[in-house]
Amino acid sequence: MNTLVVRPARVRTAGVRQQILLTAQQRLMILMLLFMAAFFLVSVRLVYFVVFDAGTGRGNGSAAFIPARADIVDRNGVPLARTIDGYSIRVVPEKLLNNRQFLADELHKIFPDMTREELLAKVSGSRPTYIRRRALPDQVAAVNAIGDVGFDFPREKERLYPQLTLAAHVMGFLNAEGHGVTGVEGAFDQRLIDKATRGEPLALSIDTRVQGVLESELSNAVTNLEAIGGAGIILDVHTGEVVAMTSLPTFNPNKLTGSNPATRRNAVTYNLYELGSTFKPLSIAAAIDAGTVTSMARRYDATQPLPIAGFRIRDSHNMGRWLNVPETLIHSSNIATARIADELGREKMEELFRNLEFDGRPEIELKERAFPLWPKNWGRLTTMTTSYGHGIAVTPLHLASAYAAMVNGGIYRPATVLKLGDKAPPQGRRVFKAATSARMRQLLRLIVSDGTGKKADAPGFRVGGKTGSAEKPGAGGYRRTSLVSTFAAAFPMDNPRYVILAMIDEPKGNAFSSGQRTAGWTVAPVVQKVVMRAGPMLGVFPDESRDVDVSELTPLLWKNGEGE
Repeated sequence: MNTLVVRPARVRTAGVRQQILLTAQQRLMILMLLFMAAFFLVSVRLVYFVVFDAGTGRGNGSAAFIPARADIVDRNGVPLARTIDGYSIRVVPEKLLNNRQFLADELHKIFPDMTREELLAKVSGSRPTYIRRRALPDQVAAVNAIGDVGFDFPREKERLYPQLTLAAHVMGFLNAEGHGVTGVEGAFDQRLIDKATRGEPLALSIDTRVQGVLESELSNAVTNLEAIGGAGIILDVHTGEVVAMTSLPTFNPNKLTGSNPATRRNAVTYNLYELGSTFKPLSIAAAIDAGTVTSMARRYDATQPLPIAGFRIRDSHNMGRWLNVPETLIHSSNIATARIADELGREKMEELFRNLEFDGRPEIELKERAFPLWPKNWGRLTTMTTSYGHGIAVTPLHLASAYAAMVNGGIYRPATVLKLGDKAPPQGRRVFKAATSARMRQLLRLIVSDGTGKKADAPGFRVGGKTGSAEKPGAGGYRRTSLVSTFAAAFPMDNPRYVILAMIDEPKGNAFSSGQRTAGWTVAPVVQKVVMRAGPMLGVFPDESRDVDVSELTPLLWKNGEGE
């Protein structure tokens, strides 16, 4: 019997196994090197794309980084308007699977601000329609959870105003086609959508911190005084830059649907008012410039009402005596101001208002600019009444720009909502002599320290300004029960940097104002609070060791007192 012996498989030696492992390691290293090389090439390409292409902001490769509409920022870079990809909620009725009544009920739970009937009409219609154009993420999730294929959620470009109502009238808003309608959005619409410029934010002169202060203080006063509205502006006297501008009541540009269109009117640039006694310093300045007033000590008869052309010019607080120039302003005498204007004459008075652009729309980039109510006939009576702010109606911006020229050395410059930055301010043109401007700074400071503006005196800030409380015109004459109360001021008066104007429309005399409706009681305190809060933000700090030198004028004051 033969025996078959099977030869066992050859066992590999340790050296062979080592060779195989080494080969595998080499192949793995090669793969890793190839992977690292590919990763390196991709990284280099990305770095090049970001640094060079995105840096130019003009190449095709960087187009994705350019927004559909430029951002708008304040002077410190704080975003005021930004375009984002937002969700919308749309219904396509023909695709709906669920009962329409059920869907209307479910949608009403998600959108309680819409009526059930309105929602039922949307889901029962024949055409696709939007339920919400700018929907919140939780609203999108809730509608999606209904589980009906008839709802879709398109991504659309949305304009977002992250500061909500802050500076709403300055910002303005867009129409359904995405174009600016009012405010900066409307005035700079082309600049904001142009491919060549939309990559750079549009920097405004507005300071959101100061804007917030002005809005909060003025809003509190309007509410407490039960007024129908208000307006305010802070203006750089040397550049014309608008640091803050507010109009009350206001609106939220993120939520225009359902809001009152009347709230979208910019009272600072588009509403006209007879601004009363705030005109008196301008008239006195014109008289000093023209040589009509050569001495602060000269007195004018204010003992009794002044009859002219069948009318009688009166003072609200008759001092019953002759008043010199400082006293005329401190006690806010219509009679004495009218006498000075009468001596100045029609031509010079009309020239003053034309030089200050009171015969045209206010100078600023915004489209919402009202044309003043200019007197039809400049007779003797008109010359007298316009000197104390009656018979001529302008916007608050007109007056703010005029005050800036009166205190900055006499140079008029147009207002702007754009940040100048390193750019030189407009050269401007002279409307008052430098010496006249210096004199007016003294007189405005006296009005606050000794006259009707005492409640605006912010310690250390050297505020100067003038009150104005004008009856509103109505059918058959002026309405004694309806006042426009205004305070126009500047600070610090020894070296003015900013004009601040605040106005309250029809304040009620109540406990908040000790029963008074006039500007000295209603608006002057607003200015004081704004200056004290916003001054340091603007680089103006209180210094009670400094003040305007009024030593040559104080001996002329017969006694302290209040007037309006």
